[in-house]
Amino acid sequence: MIKVLHLSDIHLGSTTHGQINPQTGLNTRIEDFTKALTTCIDRAIAEPADLVLFGGDAFPDATPTPLVQQLFATQFRRLADAQIPTVLLVGNHDQHSQGQGGASLAIYRSLAVPGFVVGDRLETHQIKTKAGDIQVITIPWLTRSALLTRSDTDGLSMTEVGGLLIDRLKVVLEGEIRQLNSQIPTILLAHVMVDRATYGAERFLAAGKGFTIPLSLLCRDEFDYVALGHVHRHQILFQTPLVVYPGSIERVDFGEEKEDKGYCWLEVSKGKTKLEFCPLQTRSFRTVKIDVTAKDDPQAAILAKLAEVDLTEAIARLIYVVKPEQIAQIDHQVLHQAMSQAHNYTIIPEILSPVNRARLPELNRGEILDPISALKAYLTSRTDLKDYEDDLILATQALLNGTDEGSPDRNKEPNPAITVPDQGERQLTMQI
Repeated sequence: MIKVLHLSDIHLGSTTHGQINPQTGLNTRIEDFTKALTTCIDRAIAEPADLVLFGGDAFPDATPTPLVQQLFATQFRRLADAQIPTVLLVGNHDQHSQGQGGASLAIYRSLAVPGFVVGDRLETHQIKTKAGDIQVITIPWLTRSALLTRSDTDGLSMTEVGGLLIDRLKVVLEGEIRQLNSQIPTILLAHVMVDRATYGAERFLAAGKGFTIPLSLLCRDEFDYVALGHVHRHQILFQTPLVVYPGSIERVDFGEEKEDKGYCWLEVSKGKTKLEFCPLQTRSFRTVKIDVTAKDDPQAAILAKLAEVDLTEAIARLIYVVKPEQIAQIDHQVLHQAMSQAHNYTIIPEILSPVNRARLPELNRGEILDPISALKAYLTSRTDLKDYEDDLILATQALLNGTDEGSPDRNKEPNPAITVPDQGERQLTMQI
């Protein structure tokens, strides 16, 4: 039996919703993410684990500051000192310029850190642990350029290109599987977007940079466990073999407000794996939303709603819906005082516009919509664009997939990246 700690999506260096800690000089969100990572490494050393698997996305991007690099290295160095083999998989946030400019984690290979393996290509690693040998197949974040050339896709539709990508991946993965030692346990470690997963903000952040993999491709009898990274919500996609996203170790934004954060603890032997999800104590996110358009005293209603929620040291946001004529009845100094117990907070007034609210109900539910769904919702309100709807959707899909299909200029190079606007941008936003 080999004891394995599986964690993913650390995103160390995220500072959104943080503030400077006057005692340390560090952003408090960096401290939050470091604390969560430290707790994971503490468990690996105390147990101890025989192997640690990191599923990718160490930092928010591939160029972390020296301080953030130091904080990350300090924790993972503890595993090297404890002689615990560790696999560091490269995720989409770890790749510079979609994989063309190297990966931030590759430095650990260059430094030859004892017991560390960097998974920046699809290959099989034979790893010796104190409890026995194990083999780990790594699949880093794959873009189209990793499997296909531009000439491979000339004249193909987006559906055909997607099918060709999966076919190529099947061939390469099959080659690795056929070389496995059938006598020892096997783990597939992959930073991928699986079609059966429940996505969050990571789907927007990866738009146009990768492709979705069918779950069936991962459900092979040769695997004793499939360790995934990329999706921030913990979920078990399949039971035999276990196909698992541990999720991120800290909340990145309000889209993860109600998600438990943690890591997975495994006991792996050939043909049998035992799984435990271990929640981490992380900083709370709290949303207080109230519609006061029907209230005679809107401010009193807002204060009463705030009193129902414990905001102590939480990252909070107050969203209140008002009619234009009620704005003068709201004293924001009083609201700031009521939310001062929070670690960080945002006050977001939403001025009711009956015409817009009725016209685009899909965009007022607070749900995360993928770009195509948002575009379709918008187009339902634009009768003047009805004749162009199919062309606009096709062109948008081409942009998201990094191709020029559907563009009037077929010789134009595709945009290498899509910048997605902050979903939290709203009018009259005040933040402390």
